[in-house]
Amino acid sequence: MATLTADYSLLDGTRAAVGRAGSHVVLADRAAGVAGGEGLGFNGGQLLALALGGCFCNDVQYTAEEMDEAIAELRVSVKLELAGDPLVATHADVSVICSLSSGADSGPLLDRAKARCTIANTLRAGVEVSFS
Repeated sequence: MATLTADYSLLDGTRAAVGRAGSHVVLADRAAGVAGGEGLGFNGGQLLALALGGCFCNDVQYTAEEMDEAIAELRVSVKLELAGDPLVATHADVSVICSLSSGADSGPLLDRAKARCTIANTLRAGVEVSFS
């Protein structure tokens, strides 16, 4: 079992938050003019879509290495649908364009990457969230 941590704190002089995980940072904010937002960073839905797409891109690369393949082209687009009050993600569609340097069919590689994608598997199964 692995444990990952991320921490957020306000960005001085703004109402945006700086997220840190290891040596990496990301800005979270609302759209300009919404609840004090200045549009300095991503909103939660965008972060969720980016997490899903980024996780899948990484898993494609892990899988390609295991299969001794090289990725010639990889483009991933995530469409996240939100609805309700409170707003929740109701559907995610991940579109993928992938070609291998060898010219082989990328389908089997993508199928293996889909099966191991941590964020996709978590969203499908749900995850307990607690606040303290």
